[in-house]
Amino acid sequence: MAGSTKTNGWGIDLNYQDAFGKWHDVPRETIDTVLEAMGADRESVAPSPDDSVVIVHSGSQREVPGAATILLETGETVVCERRLPADLPNGYHRMQFEGDEIIRRLIVSPGRCWLPEDLKTWGWAAQLYGARSRESWGIGDFGDLDRLAQWSASELGAGMMLVNPLSAASPLEPQQASPYFPSSRRFFNPLWLRIEWLPDAIGGRIPQIEELALAGRDMNRQRLIDRNKIFQLKMQALEILWLQFNEDVAFDEYCQEHGSDLDRFAVFCAIAEWQRSGWHSWPVELQHPASPEVARFAAEHSERIRFFKWIQWLLDKQLAQAARHLALMQDLPVGVDPDGADAWGWQDYFATGVAVGAPPDEFNTRGQNWGLPPFLPNKLRAAGYEPFVQTVRAAFRHGGGLRIDHVMGLFRLFWIPEGQPSLNGAYVRYNPDEMLAIVALESERARAYVVGEDLGTVEDGVREKLATHRILSYRLLWFEKEHPATYPKEALVAVTTHDLPTVAGLWTGADLKRQEQLNRNPNEESTAEIHRRLKRMAQVDESDPIEDVIAGAYRLLAEAPSRIVTASLDDAAAVLERPNFPATSNDENPNWSLALPMPIEELMEAKLPNAIAGILQRGASVARAAAAASRDQLE
Repeated sequence: MAGSTKTNGWGIDLNYQDAFGKWHDVPRETIDTVLEAMGADRESVAPSPDDSVVIVHSGSQREVPGAATILLETGETVVCERRLPADLPNGYHRMQFEGDEIIRRLIVSPGRCWLPEDLKTWGWAAQLYGARSRESWGIGDFGDLDRLAQWSASELGAGMMLVNPLSAASPLEPQQASPYFPSSRRFFNPLWLRIEWLPDAIGGRIPQIEELALAGRDMNRQRLIDRNKIFQLKMQALEILWLQFNEDVAFDEYCQEHGSDLDRFAVFCAIAEWQRSGWHSWPVELQHPASPEVARFAAEHSERIRFFKWIQWLLDKQLAQAARHLALMQDLPVGVDPDGADAWGWQDYFATGVAVGAPPDEFNTRGQNWGLPPFLPNKLRAAGYEPFVQTVRAAFRHGGGLRIDHVMGLFRLFWIPEGQPSLNGAYVRYNPDEMLAIVALESERARAYVVGEDLGTVEDGVREKLATHRILSYRLLWFEKEHPATYPKEALVAVTTHDLPTVAGLWTGADLKRQEQLNRNPNEESTAEIHRRLKRMAQVDESDPIEDVIAGAYRLLAEAPSRIVTASLDDAAAVLERPNFPATSNDENPNWSLALPMPIEELMEAKLPNAIAGILQRGASVARAAAAASRDQLE
């Protein structure tokens, strides 16, 4: 067993190696459960790879089994004989072989993501919900994002900003706090709306809106974010403004652009609001989007469905405004809420009875179960990868970059049977070449670079394959044992992430203490090693003010030759608490619910964030100058 992975015909790994190098046999019961989720059992014959979708790199002259007619996206027709033309344009085309009724999807990809040769920049990593201004309604919004982005670009020289997932939550209470557990990865959360930016709300024209705004701003006095109350206030305001809305051609064009996908999402929102629950609790006749009863509901509630479409249009416009200052990098979650809009609309492509997670690693010694349903590999491919295409395309919208959370999921995902501990999961294989080709195509179309979050248990060969597709690696000061000067160029580097200790939390011991309070079985030895490494490399001491330690950590990180260096806004505010403790509930810990301890107006004037910005901007400038000098020598 030890030393190599064994995989069955269904793409299920029969064993796996964890982050500590230990090999585990997958329990027979787990394999049976995974097979059942795939619609199979022990006696089922594994399906042969089909040719319902053909994916090639541009310039390829791949052989095909006969004469074929290709209908390009542009509407043009190309005929070929046994070999694809080398000059096919990148895109999603249709191909039909002579004498065959089946129409196949032909995807032509550039094979590599868009990446400027001279890219060397820095920016903030922001938890938008916590980055509130004095005008916020208890939560950071797109108005705050616009202000942060403008300040970062024009005053600090930042070239990008990484934000938490902006994905939609279901229109229910309690509101989902985790941005990594979205109802839909294709649409946005209404809580991000800056109500005062809406035309009829400008200048206090409607007294009721002003009253709601006062109540919303009053919520800034407490650091704990009350999403339920914020949701109530913003929905009340939106319903008032909807009554004032006079049709707009741009709204109609937006609806036409997003078509049936927007229709289905808005129908889900309307039914969920009416039923006050996720779709598994709805009457059986409403549980599938293609049912006659759903069509009847849509016809009878067309005005409410249009209201939910209007909200998405407003969000899209506001995000476009906030993204105009620099390269906004959205964050693509691993999956979706099993009771949410995407899982309802695409339920035929998701597995049931299992959830995605991760085996134990250095910082999560019990493993993780994220509660997210995985795509079924065979059915996803049979659909021409359309759900994946739409998901990736939405994540690039108005962005200059994309971070793919747990990018290893494009290779394999750890499926955990319902009710089982994480240790009893199994890895299930996907087709990384095809999925990465789609990511590259969407990256090229969006002219946005891609970062793959390749932390935790990373299989041999994964980082190399990502590099061939020009997907940047993701490196953390907390994880890397060597000096940042040795980090790879093709990477985004950071000190920490939302799931790990802040600099202040680690340095002071506050994070370790909190882990003990939560009975999280903390890795004290590893934490002590990071503390010693930071002290030595950053040349800081226990007697130093915490602001000096934080600045020292980023001075150290700035020595990385990597293309992108990010600094956490939580570190810029010297926050002790990490945004999220994996494997804890919100009853145990206020995950994703703590605002920064100061409004962003104060943060922008404070010494520490400006000191960090100065450090990283100088580092980026030096690196760009060195790269330019190197190019001059070559020329």
